[in-house]
Amino acid sequence: MSRSKSSRRRLVGATVAALPLLMLGATAAQAQGGAWPNRPLRILVGFPPGSTPDIAARILADALGKRLGQTVVVENRAGASGNIAADLVAKASDDHTLGVVINGNLTSAKQLNPKLPFDPAKDFSLLSLLATAPLVLVTQPDKPSGHDFFLAARNAGSKWNYGSVGIGSVGHLGVEYLKLRAGNFDAVHVPYNGNPAVITALIQNQVQMALIPPGLALPQIKAGKLKSIGLTAGRSTLAPELSSLRDAGVNNFDLEVWTALVGPAALSRAAQERLAREVPAALREAEVRQRLFSAGWAAQGTAPEALKLRVKNEAAILGGIIAMRGIKAE
Repeated sequence: MSRSKSSRRRLVGATVAALPLLMLGATAAQAQGGAWPNRPLRILVGFPPGSTPDIAARILADALGKRLGQTVVVENRAGASGNIAADLVAKASDDHTLGVVINGNLTSAKQLNPKLPFDPAKDFSLLSLLATAPLVLVTQPDKPSGHDFFLAARNAGSKWNYGSVGIGSVGHLGVEYLKLRAGNFDAVHVPYNGNPAVITALIQNQVQMALIPPGLALPQIKAGKLKSIGLTAGRSTLAPELSSLRDAGVNNFDLEVWTALVGPAALSRAAQERLAREVPAALREAEVRQRLFSAGWAAQGTAPEALKLRVKNEAAILGGIIAMRGIKAE
């Protein structure tokens, strides 16, 4: 047999022997690439069932499951202002675990607590801004309105208090930010365990102001128990009857509460690319938008780059407030 024929036979034999390995590699690549997702997904939420982030996550899960052709399950891992669930997402390695987080988990958590077990800037794939909502600054009905409210707040000094759901919450940092934008009044922060407790404190005049979601404020405003000074991010279709803080002379104060979809930094490119297409598409569906609206959210569904920019800008603002006021996590 000639040397050339012998070489060809060895080459063919080696190729045949390698076929199983090539097919296995192709199968693995398919599982990690174009076939994603190849099993049910789970979305972790750091707040209890029925909370506004939980409702947003479940609405997304329903729509996303239909588009992906897989079951999407929401799991609640409440605690530490959502940071317990965020940490689990950051450390997930199954390529099928995602998380719905709020502002603070991505923008201020690490600045409030340097010992946080995850780094928002390094440990997540930022996938999409899901939904936003303004906050409404509320007070007692007998307090002044508009410009005069902030004049009264300045004159009251530290005799006035404001409530929030905890140190480092959007309601806490938001009022500290508002102090800078509305004349440096000196109201003292009083943390409470949840917005219902904040509302009770307002009605009983234990605190004189708070930033709370419109969905919780509107029933009290309509009942005459509280009064709105204005919304934080301009007028909103979520509460069209309420004016904006801009109308009260507070400019450049566009703080919102929001939810976002994230995955671990190790989330595969196939997963990130698929979600970058499917999540905005899901949030453009009329039924999804209406369900979110009914729950007090304005649907967004941005590209990853837009979420990254929002996190960067808000982290700079809130980080400056945290440093200026010397705020530390409990």
